[in-house]
Amino acid sequence: MTEKTEEKNTPAAAPKRRVGGLGRGLNALIEGSYEKKSERLGLVPHPVNSVGLIPVGQIQANPYQPRTHFDQDALQDLAESIRVQGIIQPVTLRQTGTNSYQLISGERRLQASKLAGLDAIPAYIRKADDQQMLEMALIENIQRENLNAIEIALSYQRLVSECNLKQEELGDRVGKNRSTVTNYLRLLKLPPDIQIGLRDTVISMGHARALISIESMDQQLALFRRIVDEDLSVRKVEQLVRSGAGHAAPDAEKKTTQPAEPAVPVAEIKRTERHLSERFGSRVLVKPGPQGRGEIKIAFDSVEDMQRILHILHPA
Repeated sequence: MTEKTEEKNTPAAAPKRRVGGLGRGLNALIEGSYEKKSERLGLVPHPVNSVGLIPVGQIQANPYQPRTHFDQDALQDLAESIRVQGIIQPVTLRQTGTNSYQLISGERRLQASKLAGLDAIPAYIRKADDQQMLEMALIENIQRENLNAIEIALSYQRLVSECNLKQEELGDRVGKNRSTVTNYLRLLKLPPDIQIGLRDTVISMGHARALISIESMDQQLALFRRIVDEDLSVRKVEQLVRSGAGHAAPDAEKKTTQPAEPAVPVAEIKRTERHLSERFGSRVLVKPGPQGRGEIKIAFDSVEDMQRILHILHPA
């Protein structure tokens, strides 16, 4: 009798718990949500608006991808980060067949995942037609923090012309008011030399907006050259435009108003920015200040991108 009582009161063995690792990013979490291996590896269709692991071999490139150049060194750094941390943000796909998908956004993550040797990556599946594909790819491109003003303006122009959007609709799509959209689109009316200067951050958006209000292209170019040569501030340029005195500075004025040579030449700053941008695969701004001080800003567009940059700064 005693033996039976003791046997009945013996606690049952605790069920085994599956321990997941956080180091593999979303892959580990997604794997834990599926029971069948075939579902984990995307061998059956995934429902729309779901997240699953999709084999990279089943993912086709986005034919509407607005970005055509990807820095290979930056991709290698991102691939190394993915090897260590896994995929943190899923790519976005649309399903084109039973085991066929087309990329909507996440081209860099897909390419870096291939370099990292991943067989499958986490992806969000959504429904989209061709026009929506182009629209979403362009809008994702616009939302990148390291885009320059001309790249944004060109993306806006494509949304207007190729997606047949009015400026009010475009503003709603990108979360901007109509005046902001209009100001960007007006940049494309500037002469090519000024657009290149804005693209390469030789001048700022404020400089460019002041130049737009000048009707003559020759006067725009003359003032643009003066901005670069004299390192004029946006406020100074606006004053010159309002007074009508800044279109073509006389030689006498140049002699009397030539500013002192900056501590760091503008050309050297631009070279440094280009070198660092190539090194980190992201836009880098060097802003000199008074008495030799200044700051360096490195842009990143996702947590993975930040980790990649930190890995370059502090390699293991």
